[in-house]
Amino acid sequence: MNPFKSSLYWRVLIWFCVANLLVLLLGGLLTRGFIEYTTAREINWSALAQDADQAYESGGAAALAEWVGQQRHQGIEATLYEQGQPLYPVRLHASVARSLPSWLEADRNIVLQPWPGIYVAVQPVVGDDGRARQLVAMSRTHTRLPPRTRQTILLSIQLVLSLLCIGLLGWWVARSVARPVEALRAATRRMAAGELSTRVGRQGGMAHDELAQLALDFDAMAERIEALVAHDRGVLQDLSHELRSPLARLHLILDFARRSTSAAEADAYFRQAEQEIGRLDRMTGEMLTLSRLEGGIPGMTREPVALAELVQACIGQAELEADARQVRLQLTSSQPVSVQGSPLLLERAVDNLIANAIKFSPAGGSVELAVQVREGSAELFIRDHGPGVPDAELESLFRPFFRGSNAARTDGHGLGLAIVQRVVQVHGGTIYASNGLRDGLEVHLELPLASPAGVT
Repeated sequence: MNPFKSSLYWRVLIWFCVANLLVLLLGGLLTRGFIEYTTAREINWSALAQDADQAYESGGAAALAEWVGQQRHQGIEATLYEQGQPLYPVRLHASVARSLPSWLEADRNIVLQPWPGIYVAVQPVVGDDGRARQLVAMSRTHTRLPPRTRQTILLSIQLVLSLLCIGLLGWWVARSVARPVEALRAATRRMAAGELSTRVGRQGGMAHDELAQLALDFDAMAERIEALVAHDRGVLQDLSHELRSPLARLHLILDFARRSTSAAEADAYFRQAEQEIGRLDRMTGEMLTLSRLEGGIPGMTREPVALAELVQACIGQAELEADARQVRLQLTSSQPVSVQGSPLLLERAVDNLIANAIKFSPAGGSVELAVQVREGSAELFIRDHGPGVPDAELESLFRPFFRGSNAARTDGHGLGLAIVQRVVQVHGGTIYASNGLRDGLEVHLELPLASPAGVT
């Protein structure tokens, strides 16, 4: 994975940049305040004036220029004035320059603070030569430290602030990473202990990064596992319940066969036992099919399926059973329509619907089928002319092992329509049943049309 595409990487990088900017800003402010209010010495303007005068008397303008450069390096703009004129140029604020002539005429010590943190001083001084001069100085602080000391203080405060910010940021990043990781570990341990309802959820202010996505994926996985386990338990319970009766009958039949007094009598019991075994085999196969369908059908291949042709083939396969029951199968209308899905599963669903319609049709009756396009979907319509289903039982018709009150005299286990519904659901379709106007049951199966790109 490219780290530059990781939201966690960018989150950490941004916060480190923010921390560095805070260190620079706070370091400068705190250093200045620290120098000004705790460790600095107040400027001695009188001594500063004496130093400037001695430099000028000893070396003239050149020596004064050198002295001015030294003071400027320490943050002070200063020079000497004589008779209202500077002996060396100095940089002064415009408002200070306008007020300076009146201050010089006053010929007295003046220390002003025109703006916060800015000090202006005018200091009279008399040199050894007896000439009166005046020091004019402007400083950003009222304090004075050697450059080396100032730099040492600045670096020390910057180092302390850097360590403090890095420590706090590191703690915050470690906490934001450790919290979801620990939640995932705890959830994993609970899942391993059998607590399938475990979920991680959103831990406080979890960001939308890889860890949050991992927690969401874990919850989705846990939900899927819980659903599969619950389904398997339900299938096992249903299967054990439904197998109890045929196994009891099989045990009774074999007991009768063992007590038979003749081979012919025993042979009849064995034929009944063979029928029960076949019934158990079909029930088990249907239960396994339903279980695989409800498990999500992993790896199911999808391809364009011509629904009308598939229904026609299923009708041909069911003709033998229909003839045996004296039932006529009719495809009343057939539109060429294609759906996307598994041909085997769709064939199984249509076979079950046709078999169910044949089972409940009276001798001499008919089953009508129709394939058409309706409201942007492919629809398969099947109708029989049997007893129908009580309205109160229609909603339960597709439930596993449900057998309506009209199915008491027919063979089956109540799994065929449940399998049909699951096949339709995994194909993104819908199925519903209703009673006919006069008799019989009508089943409507709707599937999405195949996209043009998927049609060959």
